[in-house]
Amino acid sequence: MTEQDRPLSPHLQVYKPQMTSVLSITHRATGAALAIGLLYVAWMLLATYMGEDAYNVFFNFSSSIIGKIMLFGWTVCIYYHLSNGIRHLFWDTGRLFKIKHAERAGYAVIASTIILTAGTWICACMFS
Repeated sequence: MTEQDRPLSPHLQVYKPQMTSVLSITHRATGAALAIGLLYVAWMLLATYMGEDAYNVFFNFSSSIIGKIMLFGWTVCIYYHLSNGIRHLFWDTGRLFKIKHAERAGYAVIASTIILTAGTWICACMFS
């Protein structure tokens, strides 16, 4: 059999996205975003250590629209990763493996991410 006659494995375009696969991919992406977001936290800690002028630069950036978008995105990532991690803990105990339960748990992850993020930002806006 020549290399041209060999069957090709199916590509991603063949498969219909499922709740569990989309949530899994998103979980990995949010994990990477959280790792990158730690640079933001490191900047804050370093600016705090370096003094008032350095912290004012950090604070002014964080108060800008770009800084707020970055913080909002990081908040979404934190709550999504947390909620999906809890779902995985249930899977580790052998629960929620039926398709119906896995989809409901997926919707619960999405709902909790929205609710927790909204609650955090509403509280942040009320007290700032």
